[in-house]
Amino acid sequence: MLKILCFLLAISALSLSKNPDDYKKAESVYDFTATDISGNEVSLDKYKGHVLVIINVATNCTMTERNYKQLNEIYDKFGQSKGLRILAFPCNQFMNQEPGTNAEIAAFAKSMNVKFDMFSKIEVNGDGAHPLYKYLKFKQPGTKENDDSIEWNFAKFIIDKNGQVVERHVPQDNPLDLIPSLEKYF
Repeated sequence: MLKILCFLLAISALSLSKNPDDYKKAESVYDFTATDISGNEVSLDKYKGHVLVIINVATNCTMTERNYKQLNEIYDKFGQSKGLRILAFPCNQFMNQEPGTNAEIAAFAKSMNVKFDMFSKIEVNGDGAHPLYKYLKFKQPGTKENDDSIEWNFAKFIIDKNGQVVERHVPQDNPLDLIPSLEKYF
């Protein structure tokens, strides 16, 4: 009976370790899971030991082409040599600029020669925001007083090798402008 109880407690602890109900209690981004663009559940602890850029993306934004191009450049420069990983989360909360299905978004990403990791479409603001984004905004609040919301498409978070949110950059910051910041964490 004791073995069964211990087993059940272990299973319970394991299931609570991902996407905690209270994102404020998470210890790092590694406590979360997300669904990739193909529909597979991905534990973010897969990225342990890597510097990450987590970004919300959209296909129909005026900043799309520049951001995708520069994210690919950063990935080419630091992906193999330094282990940089870029996690892109499509979001349709900003003037319906990401209206497509995950399959359509994946096809668009392929047309842009995206080399980094694409995830399924999520919400980044409001009650329906993905727990990871609630955590990111909690750790690095926005620039407006008492408002931690994501301002627009292409807000960027830098995560260090320990899974800690260390910087937040506004959508208008070009990905190439992140290079000095990224180099501090490799």
